[in-house]
Amino acid sequence: MPQQGQWQVRAYPHFRPLYHIEGDPGRSADGLFDRMAAIGAHEIIVETPNHSRTFTQLTDEEIQRVLDAYALRISDLKRDARFKYVAVFKNQGPQAGEEWPHSHSQLAATTFVPRRILYELRAAREWYRDRERCVLCDILRQEIRQKQRIVDNVGDYYAFCPYASRVPYETWIMPKTHNHQFEAASPGENRRHLATLLGRTLRRLLQVTNSYHMVLHTAPNTLQTKGELSDYWATIAGDYHWHFEILPIIETRSKSYSIKEVYFNGTLPEQAAEKLRQMDPGK
Repeated sequence: MPQQGQWQVRAYPHFRPLYHIEGDPGRSADGLFDRMAAIGAHEIIVETPNHSRTFTQLTDEEIQRVLDAYALRISDLKRDARFKYVAVFKNQGPQAGEEWPHSHSQLAATTFVPRRILYELRAAREWYRDRERCVLCDILRQEIRQKQRIVDNVGDYYAFCPYASRVPYETWIMPKTHNHQFEAASPGENRRHLATLLGRTLRRLLQVTNSYHMVLHTAPNTLQTKGELSDYWATIAGDYHWHFEILPIIETRSKSYSIKEVYFNGTLPEQAAEKLRQMDPGK
């Protein structure tokens, strides 16, 4: 994304990619199991040309450029019907497995849908089938009404600590206006407002820890009609809602029972939200 001859945000193929874009998955049976090649895309999104600036030191305009780059790369890769899902994530800090000190995010397009996203898709579809409403819209409406777990709000976007958070200070960011695809902004959304809120939220969290995982949850590729996605598209525009999930890394040793995905969190989300509200979010 150049500006006056100098690039501001760049996307590169990963130097040691987990997935390779050439070829066919070649999915085949191996007894009870499935075997396929590591086909997909794995990219690095370099967020600034300045090596010494961190993501939280970027201006709102610069953060918006990064968000726009996310949207452009997701849209481009979704044109390839082989890819069922495109994930954007940021590992910040040494405890999060950050690969390089230069500010960056990563993107992975896969021929499968990550388990966490599949779980959300199924739960959202069931909620919509029973109530004809989006479950995340319902969650956000309740959070706005109760105010206890809301951290911050800019325009149409809200940051809040979710009920029964998995880790201390876990924070989600989402628009109040319903939209299942991050890359296709809906009326009422303004990415500058999102950039402002994201910067403010991360600057607050950095006063708690310097390490976190940030993941964008958006709808899968609707060009893909095979496998586990074959029956999702009838209501997904109404039942799913894109959002960011930010998981700070507070403790070096987790008390979560990860095998069964049961989480222990010693900080109530109401307490976390109150502490985050009181912190200076910076400019």
